[in-house]
Amino acid sequence: MNRRRLLKTAFCSSLALGLNLRRSEAAPEAGAGSLELLAIGDFGSAEESQWAVARGMTRYTKELPAPPVGMLMLGDNFYGGGMDGVNSPRWKKGFEDCYPKEVFPGPCWAILGNHDYAETAGQEKAELDYAKRPEGTRWTMPAKYYRVDLPKENPVITLLFIDTDWEPINRAIHGKLAEQRPIWMTEEEKKAQMSWLEKELQSKRAPFTAMVGHHPVFSNGPHNDTKELVDEIAPLLEKYGVHLYLGGHDHDLQHLELEGRRTSFVISGGGGRRLTDIHENHPAEFAQAVFGFSHLSITKDKLLLRHIDANGKLLHAFEKTPDFKWKTA
Repeated sequence: MNRRRLLKTAFCSSLALGLNLRRSEAAPEAGAGSLELLAIGDFGSAEESQWAVARGMTRYTKELPAPPVGMLMLGDNFYGGGMDGVNSPRWKKGFEDCYPKEVFPGPCWAILGNHDYAETAGQEKAELDYAKRPEGTRWTMPAKYYRVDLPKENPVITLLFIDTDWEPINRAIHGKLAEQRPIWMTEEEKKAQMSWLEKELQSKRAPFTAMVGHHPVFSNGPHNDTKELVDEIAPLLEKYGVHLYLGGHDHDLQHLELEGRRTSFVISGGGGRRLTDIHENHPAEFAQAVFGFSHLSITKDKLLLRHIDANGKLLHAFEKTPDFKWKTA
């Protein structure tokens, strides 16, 4: 068994913003013929920390041989209110300018987090509507849950994006606000999503499958495991052989491999909101309260995931094969 690591030291909030990176501390060479994706969660703070991570992603991406085909936006896309529809100035500052098109030209596949329901009434609708702008945008959210196969021809990965904003989950998080208005998908929406999800899992898929949801199934963060997802999502991951569950919600970077489970559980919630503490709920391959993002490189034979801090430093990496074998990289 690989040596397990549990890293607790929080990254300095200053993020060493003026640091000049050496090549060895920044982007690796992409694998031959690999499909590249970036992932970031809990980023929409509108604070300097969001911009610092974005600048780190920009430097990192510019050193890649080719830009990633897209980004995975893992929810809690806008904190602090003020998201008053598709014309809100927060779209330009917090998305279009923060993650510029000339650096990140591909689609930004997004899901909703609990704060996307809770911060401003109707914010979740604004995020869905922005993706439908006639003039176009990289912001991609065709529905609250959806499937993407990459690339379109001979895909190497099937991505299943789901909405984990269920009533008991968000009610427990937001307390009194949950008594004022619903801040979750309806029960009818949730039932339809679960039916859709099992149908997609039963269908033909690429060599790798990743499920993307905001709340973690298992976590060493302060929110702990999400019981409802442990009860309803975890059995599907195992039954249908999902290689990766990728989420956020806890403001840190994690990688968990749990005994008896084929799925790797990854959290990438260091996109710019105040960091949270690491707990010791499970043995961890990696768990650190740090600002940063994740980089996925996928071929038909290997999925490689790297956790990168806001200065472009590689913190942790592991690779996985279609038959669910994995090792640190």
